[in-house]
Amino acid sequence: MNAEAQLAITTVILAGGLGKRIGGDKGLQQLQGRALIDWVLDTVSRQSEEVLLNVNGEHGAYARFGRRIIADETLGWAGPLAGLQSALRYARHDWIACVPCDTPFLPDDLLTRLYAAVSTNATEAAVVVAEGKRQPTIALYHKNVLPGLDTYLASGGRKIKDWQDTLHLSEVVFDNATAFTNVNSLDDLSQVNKIAVNGLAKTACTAGAPINTKGK
Repeated sequence: MNAEAQLAITTVILAGGLGKRIGGDKGLQQLQGRALIDWVLDTVSRQSEEVLLNVNGEHGAYARFGRRIIADETLGWAGPLAGLQSALRYARHDWIACVPCDTPFLPDDLLTRLYAAVSTNATEAAVVVAEGKRQPTIALYHKNVLPGLDTYLASGGRKIKDWQDTLHLSEVVFDNATAFTNVNSLDDLSQVNKIAVNGLAKTACTAGAPINTKGK
């Protein structure tokens, strides 16, 4: 499938965190004159038909990106799963991808490979693996996982990997770990600026076959 072709999926960009370590909204931090979330939007907009922004607090600063803004319905800053929960509730497609706002170098074949994994392996979710480690906030889910997520969050659960392990899941191996570099601090921002300047970003990833893992 052409990496530029839009899929009939919804992507939610998670920008609902407090950003304490970086001093404010991470998605609005500047990288080469553009907000981090702008970099993410560039990639996912080419690959998915609908894009939602998960933002808590003041929405005004994100209105200029021209996408529907949704807030967590689970209150108390419950983390990335709360943003996913809202997206699963309001997305107009059956498949919902989830990516953070602070990963500016996501590969151009990200969503096509995740979608191919669930289509081929008949799983209800697919998650990225890079350098042998799961990237839990970068994944694709079917809407049928929502009731289980509602129950998990209502019980006080917050850990993404623990919840993912309850799903029928495909792990999709990507060979360019740089593509999943994220920004949590000003030092991280300095590092991703060096990556961008050196032209090491935006590389398609093609290695590895999906690995089925049955949740507990």
